Amino acid sequence: MVENQFFSLITDREPNRVLSALLKDRYPKKVKKAERAVKEIRRGSRIFIGTGCGEPQYLIRHLVNYPDARDMELFQILPFTIARYLNEEGFLDRFTLKAFFVSLSLRKAAEEGKINYVPAYLSEIPSLFDTKRIGLEVALIQVTPPDEHGFCSLGVSVDITKSAVRNAELVIAQVNPQLPKTWGDSFVHVDDIDILVPHEEPLYETVPPPLDETARRIGYFVSRLIEDGATLQIGFGKIPNAVLSFLKKKKDLGVHTQMISDGFLDLIEQGVITNKRKNIHQGKVITSLAMGTERLYRFINNNPMVEFRPSEYVNHPNIIAQNDNLVSISTALEIDVTGQVCTDSLGYTFYSGMGDQVDFIRGANRSKGGISIIALPSTAKNGTVSRIVSHLSEGAGVTNTRADTKYVVTEYGIAQLYGKDIYQRVMELVQVAHPRFRKSLMEKAKRHHYIFKDQITPSTEDWLALERYSTDLVLLDGTKVHFRAIRPSDEFMSRNFFYKLEEKSIYYRFFQNVREWPHEKAQRWTNITYGKDMALVGIVQNEEGVEEIIAVGRYANDPETPGHAMLAFIVREDFQGKGITSFLVRHLERIAKENQYKGFTATVMEENRPMIHIFKKFYPNAQFLREGGGILFVRMDFGAEPSDLTSKKENGDVKN
Repeated sequence: MVENQFFSLITDREPNRVLSALLKDRYPKKVKKAERAVKEIRRGSRIFIGTGCGEPQYLIRHLVNYPDARDMELFQILPFTIARYLNEEGFLDRFTLKAFFVSLSLRKAAEEGKINYVPAYLSEIPSLFDTKRIGLEVALIQVTPPDEHGFCSLGVSVDITKSAVRNAELVIAQVNPQLPKTWGDSFVHVDDIDILVPHEEPLYETVPPPLDETARRIGYFVSRLIEDGATLQIGFGKIPNAVLSFLKKKKDLGVHTQMISDGFLDLIEQGVITNKRKNIHQGKVITSLAMGTERLYRFINNNPMVEFRPSEYVNHPNIIAQNDNLVSISTALEIDVTGQVCTDSLGYTFYSGMGDQVDFIRGANRSKGGISIIALPSTAKNGTVSRIVSHLSEGAGVTNTRADTKYVVTEYGIAQLYGKDIYQRVMELVQVAHPRFRKSLMEKAKRHHYIFKDQITPSTEDWLALERYSTDLVLLDGTKVHFRAIRPSDEFMSRNFFYKLEEKSIYYRFFQNVREWPHEKAQRWTNITYGKDMALVGIVQNEEGVEEIIAVGRYANDPETPGHAMLAFIVREDFQGKGITSFLVRHLERIAKENQYKGFTATVMEENRPMIHIFKKFYPNAQFLREGGGILFVRMDFGAEPSDLTSKKENGDVKN
């Protein structure tokens, strides 16, 4: 039981009798039994019901069992109790359920046409009540016992409940001492409640399903996008919990989210979530709704660290955007290769809802340093259907436009769409689609004229497996360079890299004055056979988070020197002399050894003294052979004395 100081006299023996007596003593005209309270509701009433775990279960049961309750419209975000009655005989003849969100418990009913779905942004539902576009005759809510000043807390369900109380003609409240008292803008005065129905009962508890491998992989990739000091919006379920499980090494995270769940608690208790770097409500978790277990309810009870506020505030994009580095993490049912996202329907069947997704995506996109992420499994129906599609299903609604979608994460990696053209978006999204569907997606994209007709299909590589090759190097000036395997979607970034190079660097790398880097050449450069071949790109970000390649190191199998790979590097001039090539040599050696190579070979211009110096530094026993035209062939064995060279190349000494 959640403790309440005013009602500390309530015993375990007859809690409802004692509670009723105490309330009648203070508010004799307001206290009624549930049977009497529901009789005050007229036929044909439009009734708001509190949300999810905060719904007044006792009142709902009495309303349903009241025989004169007919032609009533029920408005609710997350119906749990009502969902149990949808298949009972006669229920739908008496009640019409209008849900703002089609939860798991309602999906079968939605498919059968038994409920009505109201698509609306959570931030705007209160204005629908205020303007009477959705008129309310009755609000059924749940509150804590009033304090000495007459204020009751709405507990775990503030969201749109305050606006419903403000607009309903008749407000009936179940007074439940087990409801946590929450801080923030969560209070309703007894004067604003018409009928008090004392009844103590446990809150509805929700437990997300256990994590599976797909969720863990998605959680890992999403965590890569979250920096220290970020403020998080994240929902409820398997993927959100997976994301939270990978944030234990982050520092000073904040929370501004529509709903808080048990998944946040470990991070709060471990000091990962401190809210210290938030721009508004520093030190506070800002939320509107709680769904979870008794552990969560005990944590938020009378806890000033957690403030509950109405949805029109928590979900307002302009409020959200006031926090720098706001990261919004949402999910979807499917996304097309151009970036259109469907969240609320599977074809013509409504399956979810608008919820808070668009509010937070737009708020995050306006936040300084903020990003929005759509995280979803790459497939559905046991892997038989791709969630990344060439076009949205017939009947599917567009929840997020192409312009809204910034990042998409699946268990196969991260697709960055912001500022990208359609060609680039296709390549980014196909890369993170399930390998089984990449070829067909490319073929359809070609038919739609989204990509080049000669575009190479991304390999079936598992990008998570390649993550083990990712690493960072912090330069002496504090610049962080991130190294990872090159990807097909790097084509345009590699072209930008090439055209920023000076002629000398290009000549040293290609032994000729290459002046153009067309699509045909760029896509071959970014599509490789990983393992046998490898290319690492060094990437830096500017203050706005825009990435650019500043270095490329690669090796490819050398058929003329068995067991060896041909090595090559190129570093942008403003990053030369900072240890990047040396770092790449050692990193590529580790990868090459893992792939059963015994050494490197390379060709280098004789005048390229810095490169020769690096080869000698790391491979003192390297063999240098002149090939003519000022070009040297170099053989470098890993951790062994050099052996005789037996190839067509001319033997000779090199003087340095």
